[in-house]
Amino acid sequence: MTAAPRDIERVYSTAEVVAKLRRLADALESETPFRIQIAGERIRVPARAQFSIEHERGETEEEIEFQLKWTLDDDADDDEAAEVV
Repeated sequence: MTAAPRDIERVYSTAEVVAKLRRLADALESETPFRIQIAGERIRVPARAQFSIEHERGETEEEIEFQLKWTLDDDADDDEAAEVV
């Protein structure tokens, strides 16, 4: 089954971001898979996902992105009981 393409950006309150980042940090530190709900969809992130930080600078604004990336094959190997963040 092929996943439908999706490219969204969602703005969250500071409290929501803090909670998501705290749970994400715990999952990364313990090297366990986790689930995150973004704009109503639950996404499963395997423990072997690669983590990167990206910085962009334009003339009028700057942006920092925290990014997790993985192949869909990685997802099949991890435990299904992942925490939702």
